[in-house]
Amino acid sequence: MTRGLLISAPSSGTGKTTVALGLLRAFRDEGLTVQPFKSGPDYIDPAFHEAAAGRRSFNLDTWAMAPELLGAVAAEAEGADLVIAEGSMGLYDGVAGKGATGFGSSAETARLMGWPVVLVLDVGGQAQSAAATAMGFRAYDPELPFAGVILNRVASPRHERLARLGMDRAGVEVLGVLPRRGDLALPERHLGLIQAVEHPDLDAAIASYAVFLRDHVDMARLHAAAAGGPPPAPGHLPKPPAQRIALARDAAFSFAYPHVLEGWRRAGAEILPFSPLADEPPAPDADLVWLPGGYPELHAGRIASAQRFLAGLRTHAATKAVHGECGGYMALGAGLIDKEGARHEMAGLLGLVTSYETRKFHLGYRRAVLGSAMPGFAPGAALRGHEFHYSTILDQPDAPLATVTDADGTPVPETGSRRGNVTGTFFHLIAEDAA
Repeated sequence: MTRGLLISAPSSGTGKTTVALGLLRAFRDEGLTVQPFKSGPDYIDPAFHEAAAGRRSFNLDTWAMAPELLGAVAAEAEGADLVIAEGSMGLYDGVAGKGATGFGSSAETARLMGWPVVLVLDVGGQAQSAAATAMGFRAYDPELPFAGVILNRVASPRHERLARLGMDRAGVEVLGVLPRRGDLALPERHLGLIQAVEHPDLDAAIASYAVFLRDHVDMARLHAAAAGGPPPAPGHLPKPPAQRIALARDAAFSFAYPHVLEGWRRAGAEILPFSPLADEPPAPDADLVWLPGGYPELHAGRIASAQRFLAGLRTHAATKAVHGECGGYMALGAGLIDKEGARHEMAGLLGLVTSYETRKFHLGYRRAVLGSAMPGFAPGAALRGHEFHYSTILDQPDAPLATVTDADGTPVPETGSRRGNVTGTFFHLIAEDAA
């Protein structure tokens, strides 16, 4: 396995994404070929990683992916000099119910791939006490490779001396010290970061992070700390659900997992991108139209008025398959109510009506057993995915597509829908369940 490091933290909001982006660009600027990965089901960070590294980033998910798929995704590092993987949430945060290979934590990814953990610690409001946190994270799993810590948001030279004193006493290596700096936070909205394509000047921001990291992190020691073990034997990336796939791709529809799309391409499928926001219809000779998730609620008026797109979608659905995930599913429905309470008419291919005026948080892994076919999968197939949105279902009159449970096996009401050639799910597909 290519030598690498996994950048993690005790919790979200500690600065690990900006550290990961800065390191990706800084090592790239040194002439290294750097392969980014994201541990867990995040579908926003990989686009930021690609912008920083100049190389496509992929998700590694120990809950949703069988060992063969994890091995196939890990093999994307072939030819790279170094891996920089970013964790999700806190280092040990996962779910209670075991999935394909584990519980979905970043620690499992690091242990499986042999990548030492670099823990980003926000030491604001503490000094020597941060060492107790670092000790606890290092000792919690003795089998976890642990490289050291990067201290973030350090207020002064005195603050740094005190924090280092604690780390020295704990025997924890300090790999970098980042002074407090207000412009390091990436813009966010309710699902986390804004999309990479929406950032006003992403390349300049990443270049600034890289300079900051080079000035305050020991890059040579970090590189020397990288390691890797033998990954799982690779299988195949996901197979395409059709030969010619019209794929919606714009600011409203962009949440598709990179390993899924790469699997489609490698198997010979032709992906035909189009933009609903630009009122582009899907290619008329496509075998399948696929609407990924995204932010349709931010663009509901434009979608409702995109008559060429809607007419082309309806024409396609009369004879051929259409599938939507989360935001794409909502766009296939009868209506979407925005946060101000205004209703926007959607494609009407399903009866689904969703509302952002009455917000309800839906987050977590999903396992779905199909009651009827969806593109690429027969009835009875078990799928693994992830759901993350704030919409409320007001009406869902069509036949359910699947029986859906969370990671603990508890049924959830977001069963997806089917009507004729049209299917939709609230979860984003990650993999077919090998269990």
